[in-house]
Amino acid sequence: MNGNAKRSLSPLAEAEMVVLEEGREWMRKRLEKKLQKIADAQGDFSPGEPRSPQAQVPTSYCSEDERGTD
Repeated sequence: MNGNAKRSLSPLAEAEMVVLEEGREWMRKRLEKKLQKIADAQGDFSPGEPRSPQAQVPTSYCSEDERGTD
């Protein structure tokens, strides 16, 4: 078979593809609901320890000399 020829699917294969896609979507929604239920049962999470001002991540990785004064 060459690259230009397109093989058509049988009606049974098409039906199988549709049903599999519907099943994946159903499972995704079910998993989403279960995970949300577990997350709701866990309650709010507590934020981590506040960082000291010295431990803050720099907003820029270049030095004062490299920034320029535009």
